[in-house]
Amino acid sequence: MSSQNPMRVAVVGATGFQGGAVARLLTQRHHRVRTLTRRPEGDRPPLPGAEFVAGELADARAVHRLFEGVTHAFVTLPLVYEAERVRAYATHIADAALDAGVERLVFNTNTRVPQAPTTVAAFETRRVAEEVFRGRGLPLVVVRPPVYLDNLFSPWNGPGLVNEGVLAYPLPSAAPTAWISHRDLAEAAYGALTREGLEDRVFDIGGALSLTGADLAAAFGRGLGRSVRYVPLRPEHFERGLAQLLGPETAAGVAGIYHYMATGGDPLLMAGDDGVSAEALGVTPAPVEEWVTRQPWQVWSSDTEDQPA
Repeated sequence: MSSQNPMRVAVVGATGFQGGAVARLLTQRHHRVRTLTRRPEGDRPPLPGAEFVAGELADARAVHRLFEGVTHAFVTLPLVYEAERVRAYATHIADAALDAGVERLVFNTNTRVPQAPTTVAAFETRRVAEEVFRGRGLPLVVVRPPVYLDNLFSPWNGPGLVNEGVLAYPLPSAAPTAWISHRDLAEAAYGALTREGLEDRVFDIGGALSLTGADLAAAFGRGLGRSVRYVPLRPEHFERGLAQLLGPETAAGVAGIYHYMATGGDPLLMAGDDGVSAEALGVTPAPVEEWVTRQPWQVWSSDTEDQPA
């Protein structure tokens, strides 16, 4: 498979942060992107060069319209954690991809997935989708990221970081985590779509290093030029805050990952894979410090003199 020829890519989830990063990289590299959205035309995110198809994953006909004439697909499912809904979404995608004759489908699970079954819906629904895609015989590549650095550039992290030097997140301090950016996810996705000989492989993608909470705080401190300390949030507190933004059902699904990590039963789940995935996908993840220096942290400053004009 060659990246020289322009691809026609169905990007499921391009209106979200992860799929959006992938869609933008693809269009920047002169590939054609099509995505599915329920949003009206005036409420769609800026994705220059992308084509929008009206509809949702629950509608098999809309999904087939999305896949008409595409050569490749990149799939990130929405924050839905009901097994049967996810199975239906995955089935619609798989049927449409097979009918279109896609050359490769890359599935972003949005999280690492433990080897053994769990009771955590965030893991098991992604395992269900993966099984559907694999069971239909699709030319499949799976990427499983750990946690996104971009989660930390947010209204619930930015002010504490900038004004108090506190980096709070619901992961145990001792859990080594290969934090990755949306930008590096997009690069990994591009490699997964274009590099030869990757079918049926699963990649635990991640950042350059596995960092404890103290390591992460030190990297942020170097990037910000100030002292930073890591504070592990209790998952239940994180879930309550998230519920105000996403609703209790979605918040419970997302927080399930952090409740699981808090048990300490699988401490290496979010760790790196010694560069195996990066080498296979042709990716060089940026150091955390570099990501930190690229963000406009001044937007969270309580010092009015630091605010942009």
